[in-house]
Amino acid sequence: MFIVISKYLVPSGYRGITLFPFIFLKYKEDKANAVLLNHERIHIKQQIELLILPFFIWYILEYSLKLIYYKNKNVAYRNISFEREAYANENDLNYTVKRSFWAFLHFS
Repeated sequence: MFIVISKYLVPSGYRGITLFPFIFLKYKEDKANAVLLNHERIHIKQQIELLILPFFIWYILEYSLKLIYYKNKNVAYRNISFEREAYANENDLNYTVKRSFWAFLHFS
């Protein structure tokens, strides 16, 4: 895992994005944000489990379906199973160690 600071690669309204094996952060000071980094590390685990490319296909497909259903970008994003798992567990800094395989399925 590599942490890269790039205000240009992180979409507007977000502070970080994970594209295995990189975590891109918008702000340098977020390198010390344990909760944000843990959120992004959960995404690293998810991407590894799904062998990276299938993760992104699933993510985009699920987002698209949620967008049709909710008709709101932010609500659709927050209801993607990968994001629900990451947000629900981002404060548990030991979560990635004890996390079960394909845990995101419990958040569908």
